[in-house]
Amino acid sequence: MKTYSPKKDELNRSWIIVDAEDQILGRLATLITTRLRGKHKPEFAPHMDNGDFVVVLNADKIAVTGNKLNKKMYYKHTGHVGGLKSRTLGQMLDSKPEFVIKKAVQGMLPKNRLARQMIKKLKVYTGTEHPHAAQNPTKLDI
Repeated sequence: MKTYSPKKDELNRSWIIVDAEDQILGRLATLITTRLRGKHKPEFAPHMDNGDFVVVLNADKIAVTGNKLNKKMYYKHTGHVGGLKSRTLGQMLDSKPEFVIKKAVQGMLPKNRLARQMIKKLKVYTGTEHPHAAQNPTKLDI
């Protein structure tokens, strides 16, 4: 018996809309990661990018549990001496809520060049409007 391996021309990618309003950040990120990788499909192959496109709406209305709004920190370094900048999750949700969801999903993807292809299929928006209506996305019920 031979193991089935999907070909690149056999892939069928669909567009999915996820409403992030009142959804817990980590649970939402695992759902999105599963769809981006294609693990929900029977023809999943870990060495291929056969996942779907995911459009996340209402990114500014996510929920977090516990005291994460004040305790969870996001760090970046400018490259200069003493250039470590830190911001809390609450500050990030006020300024860049799209970044919070994208960073959570990116942390759950594998750390290789395949993940860089997968993260490009994630589209995050703060409101309910998005420019992907022509792709006929289907709404995912959570």
